[in-house]
Amino acid sequence: MLNNIMYVTVYVTDQDRALEFYTERLGLEKRLDFPGPDGRFLTVGVPDSPVQIILWSHEPAAGQPGGPGAPGPLILESGDLRKDFEIMRRRGVVFEESEPVDYPFGVRIEAVDPDGNRISLRQPRKP
Repeated sequence: MLNNIMYVTVYVTDQDRALEFYTERLGLEKRLDFPGPDGRFLTVGVPDSPVQIILWSHEPAAGQPGGPGAPGPLILESGDLRKDFEIMRRRGVVFEESEPVDYPFGVRIEAVDPDGNRISLRQPRKP
């Protein structure tokens, strides 16, 4: 039986720039970084989470999935999204909205990485 999500992939045009964004701006940690037969295998992850995000190189013309309103390839959870939003904004993260928005399920805002990938940041509503 399957028992874990091991990796998810985000396609980037510059792995060094993406690494800086995901670690220095979003606050994730670098996990793996080594050359492989198909290219550099570079991962980041949320501290204390087993899931790793592969920052995989691709051509700029490959395009990005989804448009406005579509979820990003990553949905990251926060215990205090408004506080994290302010920290990330000071670090230079670009957001689609001017501040987090309340929804019936909790709080949400969409960030954008240097390649235009949308990162959904969520805080679930407390019961």
